Amino acid sequence: MDDHPTVLQELRERFGAGAVSVQPTRDGVPTLWVSKELAPDVLRHLKAGVARPYRMLYDLTAIDERMRANRDGQPPSDFTVVYHLLSFDRNDDVRVKVALRGDSPSLRTITDVWPAADWYEREVFDMFGVRFEGHPRLRRILMPPTWVGHPLRKDHPARATEMGPFQLPDAKQDVEQEALQFRPEEWGMRRRSETADFLFLNLGPQHPGTHGVLRLILQLDGEEIVDMVPDIGYHHRGAEKMGERQTWHTYIPYTDRIDYLAGVMNNLPYVMAVEQLGGIDAPARAQTIRVMLCEIFRICSHLVWYGTFAQDIGALSPVFFMFNDRERALQIIECICGARMHPNWFRIGGVAQDLPRGWDKLVRDFLAYMPKRLVEYDRIVMKNRLFQARTRGVGAYTLDEAIEWGVTGPGLRACGFEWDFRKKRPYSGYDQFEFDIPTATHGDCYDRALVRIEEIRQSLRIIEQCVNHMPEGDYKSRHPLATPPLKERTMRDIETLITHFLGVSWGPVIPPGEGFAGIEAPKGNNGYYLVSDGSTWSYRTRIRTPSFPHLQMAPLICRGALIADVLAVLGSIDFVLADVDR
Repeated sequence: MDDHPTVLQELRERFGAGAVSVQPTRDGVPTLWVSKELAPDVLRHLKAGVARPYRMLYDLTAIDERMRANRDGQPPSDFTVVYHLLSFDRNDDVRVKVALRGDSPSLRTITDVWPAADWYEREVFDMFGVRFEGHPRLRRILMPPTWVGHPLRKDHPARATEMGPFQLPDAKQDVEQEALQFRPEEWGMRRRSETADFLFLNLGPQHPGTHGVLRLILQLDGEEIVDMVPDIGYHHRGAEKMGERQTWHTYIPYTDRIDYLAGVMNNLPYVMAVEQLGGIDAPARAQTIRVMLCEIFRICSHLVWYGTFAQDIGALSPVFFMFNDRERALQIIECICGARMHPNWFRIGGVAQDLPRGWDKLVRDFLAYMPKRLVEYDRIVMKNRLFQARTRGVGAYTLDEAIEWGVTGPGLRACGFEWDFRKKRPYSGYDQFEFDIPTATHGDCYDRALVRIEEIRQSLRIIEQCVNHMPEGDYKSRHPLATPPLKERTMRDIETLITHFLGVSWGPVIPPGEGFAGIEAPKGNNGYYLVSDGSTWSYRTRIRTPSFPHLQMAPLICRGALIADVLAVLGSIDFVLADVDR
């Protein structure tokens, strides 16, 4: 925090005293407003011109301000574009906001500053209708090319019941079929020479190796990949739009479906962000329970990745072994939460219920069982010569490239960078646990696997500490905004009963403000940026997922590789399409 005035002062000295204004936020992230004319230059200066620069474009999104009542002295705008930058040297963030007016706003692109801005700007264009001047291929990315309107604008319908019945007359069908025609020039693909033609291979959207409904368009020279274009959006379900129509607590089940392999890992950053806005502190027992369940789900997620990654390479047995081990972990989740993949168990202020009797024996049995299984998997997978030949030196990227493209999590640590948000920015009591940050050196498919496998072992260490040192006390905060409230006195007097009823049905009224909470999820950093307008639901819900920037990097690391290498690269990235498309 000591560097915040220095950065602000430096920006004002560089661009003028009136060029930058400051907005207070609940998360304490320095939030700076700049004009649309200065925005690209300010961002470029923050990336390369300041001491200990903000090298990563962590997120880029927008807000439709036209129906917002509480702006707290912010500059007038119809739409606001929000840039979230991350400095590893400072272990700090900065948020840059740009106010835009009118129904057809525009802003200069920053794809020449960060290559990762490509998809982010296309998403803002698709969802909000903000045009980015100079963008190389500004086209829809999540919605179909024929879609009318911009879904995250406030005047766009949020439910099917707000639209008319779907119709597909012959004329419309012809238009849709024409829009599906693939024209390589529109995707930025180029012929190698005047006498050469394109040679394409469509991988997906139904191919099992694409880990979901993803289409990859490969331009080939024989077996060699000349270029690749990922075509995403097949799994888009409007998760952010749903976050702006549900009450604060009824949106929690929707978060389970983002990275559907990570379970409560999706709940945690959301409830942390709501708690931040409401000034709610979860008690120590609730925080430790959260950590234990998150690490169990980290193991579950990594086991799915481990088995399917080996399967993608050609080893068919490991996936059956590892799914069986995942079943053991999910049985613990089911005994504690009552559900498995989508437990919907974290709550605003804590967790849904206290731990059941016998939970510790279930967990200890798993802790005794799992380590020897990992030794066996090392022997049959990681030490297999064919597996090593297919993954070593394949899909490699450098640390600088990883930072340029917004890579977090195991992919970043595989480049030798010891960065883990649980250690660098402890949350939910992670600073009370002893564990190591696994790293590797080559940044290739094999090293990304090494990091994840060691993470399973570190998760087992953390879970054991949770079992041995589980605090006593409440499993949920007694703050009046904690939702739903504790039921200890619900049936004793009518006032408490009414309060409980309102808390369960309408939920809390969160004070106006905005804030961000991020965690170290299995696939990288996952976070929620929430804007409250002083109501019972979110005015703006932004989900920053790791898979979105990670998949965007796939063409860079696949060019020059062979077709067979693509599945190894995709598997090593460990993405989930619901995490990409939301």
